Amino acid sequence: MSKVYMGVRLQRLREEHRITQVALAKALGISPSYLNQIERNQRPLTVPILLRINAQFGVDVQFFAEDDEARLIADVRDVLAETGAGTVSVAETRSLASNMPEIARAVVELHRRGRAAAERADALAAQLGDGHKLSSLAQPGANDEVRDYLNRRCNHVAELDQAAEAIFLESGLAVGDVSTRLAQRLAQRHGVRIAVAGADDVTFSKQRFDAGNRVLHLPEYLRPGQQAFQMAMQLALLELSEVLDQLIRDGGFTGAESQRLARIGLANYFAGALVMPYALFLQAAEELSYDIERLSNRFGVGVEAVCHRLSTLQRPGAPGLPFFFVRVDRAGNVSKRHSASDFHFSRIGGTCPLWIVYEAFSQPERVLTQIAGMPDGRNYFWIARQVVSGAVGYGRPQKTFAVGLGCDLRHAHRLVYSRGLDLSDPGAATPIGVGCKVCERQRCPQRAFPTLLHQ
Repeated sequence: MSKVYMGVRLQRLREEHRITQVALAKALGISPSYLNQIERNQRPLTVPILLRINAQFGVDVQFFAEDDEARLIADVRDVLAETGAGTVSVAETRSLASNMPEIARAVVELHRRGRAAAERADALAAQLGDGHKLSSLAQPGANDEVRDYLNRRCNHVAELDQAAEAIFLESGLAVGDVSTRLAQRLAQRHGVRIAVAGADDVTFSKQRFDAGNRVLHLPEYLRPGQQAFQMAMQLALLELSEVLDQLIRDGGFTGAESQRLARIGLANYFAGALVMPYALFLQAAEELSYDIERLSNRFGVGVEAVCHRLSTLQRPGAPGLPFFFVRVDRAGNVSKRHSASDFHFSRIGGTCPLWIVYEAFSQPERVLTQIAGMPDGRNYFWIARQVVSGAVGYGRPQKTFAVGLGCDLRHAHRLVYSRGLDLSDPGAATPIGVGCKVCERQRCPQRAFPTLLHQ
């Protein structure tokens, strides 16, 4: 038996039997000071003493067992991470689970009940529509707050699009060749130098700005268009800080974290708008029938950046197609979701496994298509493709995602991907849902959870 420190549990046993420390020490044949040290976790609870406790009080030895401790520690850490207290150390969590397991289980149970209440609130909101707010039951996280802000604007920020087009013309930038002139603007106006680091020297993801030395560090594996994107993001933070501040104030964000994420999101929006300026990008998209790979090649950026940009083209008087954009990983985590229309992404219970976006992982490098029928009778056209980012080279870890781009079926004929498909055939649609917990399809063969609707 390994050393086990169960002081609090021993104190709990004394309290339940209403016995003093001196009396328990006498019953166990040890000194009061020794018992005091056990209860204060200065000495371990040994097997002989454990057997004496069992003989004296008939206590099940499982009362002091560690069999469930690892699972309880994992549950508590999950709760702390989800509630924003992920900095609590493993030692503190272990101490709670070991010494006060009932309190630890109560914390886990309270969190479970709170999450269940939030899920029911989201399910009710899904039935009532997005106009109803149930903030008293489920507060959105910082990420959700930023997504909701962008979705309220139909994922279009006119102020940043206009600023990007003005800078594109003023700096003499050219489609597909933005990085050189952009580096010159950063150097001349802001004294910022670009430093490209080799893969072995990179300790950051896509960029790191050294404000003291005025150096923007970029990894060498980024393509020129991707380097330009990172430069444009930094340019937004340096040159458009007042515009970003005003947008954040108008957005009504509730906390410092949501404001921080909003600033990053808006700077990224500007970067996409500068590398793919609105009018020129929309013209190319229409000319190429929204072929994402050809657009990627023309503008020198990745497929994901193109898909995201396509979901922002909602300028009054000159709109593109109203797309929905989503990015997921293999585990089903949705890390990006934006909608220029009324497609509803589930906040709870995961997304539908029948959705074509998950098939993209098994067919890399291919663009997959799907006509998806929702429970409300509406049909949508989706395309999906796997994307990979990160350092190149054998044995180097990379990030793998699948991105999906969708629109209402009535727009599908304008996409190159609909060629050869019978868009009028009602039997061509794959029945999918928003997510199991808010889906009404009771007979779905892929159902993972019972629905929360109509209960």
